[in-house]
Amino acid sequence: MTEHRTRKRFGQHFLHDRNLVDRMIRTLGLQAGDTLVEIGPGRGALTYPLLEEIPHLHVVELDRDLIALLRQENTPDRLTIHESDALRFDFRTLKPADKPLRVIGNLPYNISTPLIFHLLAQADAISDMTFMLQKEVVERLTASPGTRDWGRLSIMVQYHCQADYLFFVPPEAFSPPPRVDSAVVRLIPHASPPHPADDEDHLRKLVAQAFTQRRKAIRNGLKSWVSAEQFEALGIDAGLRPDQLSVADYVALANISRPNADEDKGESTP
Repeated sequence: MTEHRTRKRFGQHFLHDRNLVDRMIRTLGLQAGDTLVEIGPGRGALTYPLLEEIPHLHVVELDRDLIALLRQENTPDRLTIHESDALRFDFRTLKPADKPLRVIGNLPYNISTPLIFHLLAQADAISDMTFMLQKEVVERLTASPGTRDWGRLSIMVQYHCQADYLFFVPPEAFSPPPRVDSAVVRLIPHASPPHPADDEDHLRKLVAQAFTQRRKAIRNGLKSWVSAEQFEALGIDAGLRPDQLSVADYVALANISRPNADEDKGESTP
């Protein structure tokens, strides 16, 4: 088999520790009939052990050299290869009629955050996502209010889903070893947000604005967005720092400050 060289532009670090691979697969609790999609199969460190557990697997891969290697060793009835950039791929097209997709991957560090949001935009087709990511990113995804890792990413991801830190992965589990630690996270999209925003785009912008002054009172970052009276009406202490507010707090602030929110109160639902 032709040796594949890693490509920096794809952020490639190939997983080779079989014990960690097996542990990651065990956390899935695969069931008969699951439709599983692997993002970035690489040299197949996850792919081949997964095919020992399930009869068929979808993979999304951009690197043509890796695609050629996968095609040499697999038949289409077992492995369906989608030659595509995962950031542009429509995952909804793979969802069967009877149940949602499951997604897994050792994600390139350079696209992990935008890729997660691309998938969350298609969350109606996905039951869960299990990813190996940079540990720092996993800590932000799974953070709690009041901690140093709580921020824009934590809030917007946890608005859409439950995020669970599963386990740590050392650099030596990869070839070449990255300069950072990794971890495995599971994201489970909410059937509907526990705290629904009237306008998700406004929520996203408000959260981003709040964290422009992370170490100051929330009233400072949102002084042109939320009035003192609105903070008081919601029972939210305007003297708290942005990292001390919960997802529910930010949704409440977004809903009360949304343009035309006052006018909407008087409108009846058709």
